[in-house]
Amino acid sequence: MSKFIYLYKGPATPMDQFTPEQSAAQTEAWGAWMSRVGPALVDAGNPFADGAAVVDDGSTAAPSSDVTGYSIVEAESLEAAKNFTQDHPFLAEGNGRYRLEIFELIDMQM
Repeated sequence: MSKFIYLYKGPATPMDQFTPEQSAAQTEAWGAWMSRVGPALVDAGNPFADGAAVVDDGSTAAPSSDVTGYSIVEAESLEAAKNFTQDHPFLAEGNGRYRLEIFELIDMQM
């Protein structure tokens, strides 16, 4: 089994800007997805707050990424990790503004 990180990319709405109805719907959708993935969900993750980029010349800048959060799943293969994204609430809009990038996490033997 390998671990895979899901990176959520897109214009996420901060939770404090949801109506109570939207918040309840999001909570229900995410709960259903997490239940479906079950124990393969190693880390449900979190949304990202403000960040910074540290550059190799020692300077810092605002990050230039639209990555808004992450989750980690465990799966037999990249294809199996992709299968967990079916009916994922982050991909529910269907207009191409949101995407979920998946990377296998390599175990570093030290």
